[in-house]
Amino acid sequence: MNHLRWNLLPPVPAGHPVNDCGFSPLLIQLMYNRGLTDIAHIESFTKADSSLSGDPQLLPDIHQAINRIYQGLLSGEKIAVYGDFDVDGITGTAILVQGLKALGGDVTPYIPHRIREGHGLNSDALDYLKNEGMSLVITVDCGVTGIAQVKKAKRHGLDIIITDHHTPLGELPDAVAVVDPKREDSRYPFNELAGVGVAYKFLEALYNGMGKEKQIENFLDLVALGTVADMMPLLGENRYLVKQGLKVLSKNRRPGIREISMLAGIDATSIGTEEISWALAPRLNAAGRLEHALTSYKLMVTDSTEEAQDLSILLEEQNSERQKMTSRSLAKAKEQVQAKGITPLLIASDPDYPPGIIGLVAGRLSEEFYRPSIVIKVGEKSSNGSCRSIPEFNIIKALNECHELMSDFGGHARAAGFTMPTKNLSKLEEKLNLMAQEQLAGLDLRPRLDIDAEMKLSQMGGETYQSLQSLAPFGMGNPIPTFLSRSVEVVDCQTMGNNGGHLRLKLRQNNVNWEAVAFGLGECSKEMHSHIDIVYNLRLERWRGEERLRLNIQDLAPSK
Repeated sequence: MNHLRWNLLPPVPAGHPVNDCGFSPLLIQLMYNRGLTDIAHIESFTKADSSLSGDPQLLPDIHQAINRIYQGLLSGEKIAVYGDFDVDGITGTAILVQGLKALGGDVTPYIPHRIREGHGLNSDALDYLKNEGMSLVITVDCGVTGIAQVKKAKRHGLDIIITDHHTPLGELPDAVAVVDPKREDSRYPFNELAGVGVAYKFLEALYNGMGKEKQIENFLDLVALGTVADMMPLLGENRYLVKQGLKVLSKNRRPGIREISMLAGIDATSIGTEEISWALAPRLNAAGRLEHALTSYKLMVTDSTEEAQDLSILLEEQNSERQKMTSRSLAKAKEQVQAKGITPLLIASDPDYPPGIIGLVAGRLSEEFYRPSIVIKVGEKSSNGSCRSIPEFNIIKALNECHELMSDFGGHARAAGFTMPTKNLSKLEEKLNLMAQEQLAGLDLRPRLDIDAEMKLSQMGGETYQSLQSLAPFGMGNPIPTFLSRSVEVVDCQTMGNNGGHLRLKLRQNNVNWEAVAFGLGECSKEMHSHIDIVYNLRLERWRGEERLRLNIQDLAPSK
């Protein structure tokens, strides 16, 4: 009945320094689980204040970048900001365009088309910008691997400043400046900023030099959106940026965020990391998957409520269409992989897969079957693939071992993409399948569910929820605390949602009653036992002005 591998994390050792930090035993356990092992780390983590903020002057090439921007502003040059088409790139582009315009800059945004131009710098796009009179291009969330593109642009008299957060290759582009905290020679104390975070710190350095330190904080709402949407770890400086950014978001300064939140059924005055991840980010990404991400950019920067309403409706429609396309393609992909038999590596390929959603389909396959998964849009001569993987299989390492079969590839251990001659597809599938069989042989291929502590339901009331919020904001690197309660009585169990895919439960333990929901576990109703063990989070549910706590069940199993 339980679908996951439960991993109850070990208790804090007796005598460990973390026991003396003055917090409750539960918070001490949670902090220990998150690698916080001394009082200094615990204080900076819980405060999440400006002490976590790095000095932007420590970013590599920041001085060259600032000097070139000053030159451009003083001489009235036409400047382009070239951002990636995901939420991280869109928000970073909005920050730099609005931030430089506020200083009197003549600035134009440019966001490439996902299908026609692809990821990263595109030479044709740079030529277009040059022909439009641009003499300086600043990148956001891309460019650090664009060695050939920067070289060509320089020959054509176009200056490039790169701001990026991806890992550089062995060689850096010959740009005016390459501002990237992941450079090997970087002295910046935190290298896990999102692309929007790097853009923000770049603008912060510029504003600090002009005595406008306070004005920069107005852009923190966009930093929070992009950082959470890009699934960056909410540790170190990201904790400060997101925590402050959520406060700015709650002030409802941007009509676009207000309107799209309303359509998504979100209270715009209390947006948190979950609302960004599950409601706002998919809608803002939908434009770039189906049409052009410029729609989402315009929504971020508009001052007009009427325009914001129109753009939000368009994004809502595009997101609905994206969901339908994803469902259709996922059904086809599941048929393909099941027809072959569920092997250690799943590959689905078809000429009709929409290129903007193959990454989503690969992610869904990987989640459902817990296998590395690849979805390929097959072209007549060239094909594009998107990969999602599991911790036990490094997909970018596997692709690197097949590099001779591909025209281009990139990514990291859990997510990657490639372009390749269609004639090489069968060879690629053969090599990757062999690697997966060797590396995953004998493993229990179910996702691992880390559990922070075993608790009684009676311990979850009172001030427990509020005390847990001292660890917020939650997200990648700092997950929502997860608990295990054993031998819980099932008082009532009902299915809910489309096709009964979810459960609503009433639970009891030692005369303590709780309401609970279990998303995606509707099938468990057919074999529900009178007493179960549950793994869950505590969630605060807001409905019609009222707040109530409930258990959000991650997995369940019959009590032994």
